[in-house]
Amino acid sequence: MKLKFLCIACLALFAANVKSQTQDSAFVFYYFKGNGEDGLHLAYNEDGLEWTGLKNDQSFLAPQLSPDKLMRDPCIIRGGDGKFHMVWTVSWTQKGIGYAHSDDLIHWSEQTYIPVMEHEEQARNTWAPEITYDPQNNLYLIYWATTITGAFPETQINADNGYNHRMYYTTTSNFKTFTETHLLYDPGFNSIDATILPYKDKWMMVLKDETREPAEKNLKLAFADELEGPYGEASKPITGDCWAEGPTVSYENGVWSIYFDKYVDKKFGMIQSTDLKNWKDVSDKLSMPKGIRHGTVLKISKKELAKLKAVKP
Repeated sequence: MKLKFLCIACLALFAANVKSQTQDSAFVFYYFKGNGEDGLHLAYNEDGLEWTGLKNDQSFLAPQLSPDKLMRDPCIIRGGDGKFHMVWTVSWTQKGIGYAHSDDLIHWSEQTYIPVMEHEEQARNTWAPEITYDPQNNLYLIYWATTITGAFPETQINADNGYNHRMYYTTTSNFKTFTETHLLYDPGFNSIDATILPYKDKWMMVLKDETREPAEKNLKLAFADELEGPYGEASKPITGDCWAEGPTVSYENGVWSIYFDKYVDKKFGMIQSTDLKNWKDVSDKLSMPKGIRHGTVLKISKKELAKLKAVKP
């Protein structure tokens, strides 16, 4: 059974976030700039380190949802249906997230609002949603960070505007009906910006420790046997002294690469590992478009990239 799941999990890794390891492929990076007012931006590369903005680094999709009309923290995956599915943060304070789908990463469906925390009177926000696809169950896990006033008092402080996040989730098979919202992960600290990928016969979560006093503000790993958890104790920090957030992960030729937002330094960082234990910082080799923020790395075909390059400002 484990061997069967291992094979399925490996297929999911390449079918969802890092489609296939062939020469007929390239990487794209979807991200936002500023506060997310102008929507979805896109860069590409063919070696993983030198990134160039497409469409002259102008927006590919303008936000339409919530009074704030923001498109922050875009997460895009290729689903089991072959379509691209995207979720994003629509506001600093709304209790739901944005969703749209596309066949080509250029033309997008109508943007819809998923009210994932509207039932929770004391919820303050829904930040940085992500999607992970489970092919074994044909199920999508959608997860995000929320602060619920009064919850988890053991880590409540006044700093950082009193935010005290944990990770919550819902599941869907069709992006039309959704299960009830549940707590996904309480690592024992204020946490945001989780992203989950299959790893061998398990699931790996990369998340930010948002603890302010004493300051952590770094990335850590946690593992689970099932996608919906329970996830084990978070690891020691895998990023250095910089304040890090918004991780996105690629896997290529036996190397794990985690891109992340050095938001205080206003630039991007990158660490790499072959065993998820020993990490090398290669940030000095990374070249990203100016002003890039939290987003998603995605592997596509060169034919798909050619169509994206043809989009004019």
